[in-house]
Amino acid sequence: MKIAKDTVVSLNYELFDATGELLERVDEQISYLHGGYDGIFPLVEEALHGKSVGEKCSVTMGPDDAFGEYDHNLVEVEPRSSFPKEVAVGMQFEGAPEASEEEDFMLFTVVEVTDEEVTVDGNHPLAGKTLTFNCTVTGVRPATPEELEHGHVHEEGGHTH
Repeated sequence: MKIAKDTVVSLNYELFDATGELLERVDEQISYLHGGYDGIFPLVEEALHGKSVGEKCSVTMGPDDAFGEYDHNLVEVEPRSSFPKEVAVGMQFEGAPEASEEEDFMLFTVVEVTDEEVTVDGNHPLAGKTLTFNCTVTGVRPATPEELEHGHVHEEGGHTH
């Protein structure tokens, strides 16, 4: 079976930065619903269209096609007193950007802690980077009516939201 709209695609992948450094390797397959359901990068989905089990794909994506450009406005310095006593670099907190009037919350990662301040960054860790996504197709099957209705893949035995 070939990858087409409304199929469930399973694959293994590796993600590299522009210098060729391996950023992530997934040995256990991931699955997504193919056909514009936002389950995978659009450029990768386009490159996979028409492929079959066993075929490989390599796509290099600029920041706009991956995790976006790095936005310095998403880096904020907050008073240390606004955070729990045990705050540490790498911890993540949900919040709205200061400059935003929207009520959309995003994930901020603590990047620096001093006695007086905590610096948080709302950018994705890979924002601003050119990435290469290499994958091998491990499975293709028709999506179930329930998967199509919900717009995502369901694991064997059901799913949770």
